[in-house]
Amino acid sequence: MKKITIVGMHCSGCTSRVEKALKAFGSTKVDLKGGYAEVDTTAADNDLKNAVEDLGFDVTKIETV
Repeated sequence: MKKITIVGMHCSGCTSRVEKALKAFGSTKVDLKGGYAEVDTTAADNDLKNAVEDLGFDVTKIETV
């Protein structure tokens, strides 16, 4: 499981876009209030970061949990 800290999500539309992009990598949960997403994946951190940043959001940290 990887936890991705995301800056710039402001509404449920933002979380839906992030969730849709990350679901390609595995089971995904996005928390708007907490500003993070959790993805059950073994994908490379850079691939996850690019998927989120391509949507216009900033990734500040990715950690394995």
